[in-house]
Amino acid sequence: MSRHPQLYQWAEQVATAFPHLSRPQATVLAWWSFGMALAHRASLSAVALQLAALVGQAFATVKQRLREWYCEASAKAGDQRVALDVSTCFAPLLHWVLRDWPGTQLAVALDPTSQGQRFVVLSLSILYRGSACPVAWKVVPATARQSWKRHWLALLRDFRGAVPEGWTVLVLADRGLYARWLFRAICRLGWHPLLRVTGRCTFRPEGGRRTRMTDLVRQPGTTWAGRGRAFKDRAKRLRCTLLARWEEGYEAPWLLLTDLPPEAAEACWYGLRAWIEHGFKQLKSDGWHWERTHMTDPTRAERLWLALAVGTWWCLVVGGEADAAVRVETVPPVPAASAAASAAAPARPVSVFLRGLALIVAGLLAGRVPWGTPHPEPWPTVLPVPVSHELAPPGTKT
Repeated sequence: MSRHPQLYQWAEQVATAFPHLSRPQATVLAWWSFGMALAHRASLSAVALQLAALVGQAFATVKQRLREWYCEASAKAGDQRVALDVSTCFAPLLHWVLRDWPGTQLAVALDPTSQGQRFVVLSLSILYRGSACPVAWKVVPATARQSWKRHWLALLRDFRGAVPEGWTVLVLADRGLYARWLFRAICRLGWHPLLRVTGRCTFRPEGGRRTRMTDLVRQPGTTWAGRGRAFKDRAKRLRCTLLARWEEGYEAPWLLLTDLPPEAAEACWYGLRAWIEHGFKQLKSDGWHWERTHMTDPTRAERLWLALAVGTWWCLVVGGEADAAVRVETVPPVPAASAAASAAAPARPVSVFLRGLALIVAGLLAGRVPWGTPHPEPWPTVLPVPVSHELAPPGTKT
């Protein structure tokens, strides 16, 4: 392969991040993410066209090399055909993200995202500066009638021991994903669930009577936190902390279950969950245009998502460093509709992802490979009140 200076430097960085991959696998992964940054999309033809012009190889040759990277072994040419097991890359990817991470707090979100009627991607993503980067995922057919339980459990198991001891890892999920088995699986990792539940659920505070959770916060502007037992049925019953918060302007309260003691948890942390929605948007229409894929094989899509994740973290770490250096007083006012897009971060006229992508392209044109140091924002302690229900951030409406 041609040793184009910047492409070669990036390939070395990717190979260092994923030392268990063979050299050809790591190199083509670097080609994919590098070409995506140049093409501003994850289309096979668009990435191949950019790289072929860059390294001086035939378009068909580059396209076939990129295609074989995500194919199963039987679809590859040669005698030493090996399929990439993408699940072996999840822990190294997380280690790469955390390599220079300051502090010991980490927020993670679990959420599915659909690709039309073709796929559903179950994603575990790191939340970072108003966005998210997937670090583990499972692609399933959208039409498949099956439980997602085993897939979520497998994704969580991949991270056993992957986070340094002493860290506080908060795992956020919306109402559609709540299950007692998920709560307990997160706790077994030494992480802390913050899972939203519906208003129909009941709770028995310690020393009190069982009541509907909504009875604990009867009107906007009220909060409640305490230990007790959630749910009446024995099969669902769970000893936990309930955090209930009803902000002015919202139709209903947030009802959140966690294993943390009440004095050590904040209901407004749940506002961070909205960032995964922004992350999905950057994988699709605002970034890599994943929604335009013609793929039909879930396992091939899972391998392509590794390139999406590598490219996404590259943009976020570069853009995040630049975003952290911007003085708040120099940012012009943002219209309310845009400012309300995130409940837990300052308004940004340009996303961290797009800022990073622009800086990467500019750096490559200047003959260098941009990189950065993570600058996570502090977790919120006060949740801004939206001016109206229509401006509520994703994940907070009922």
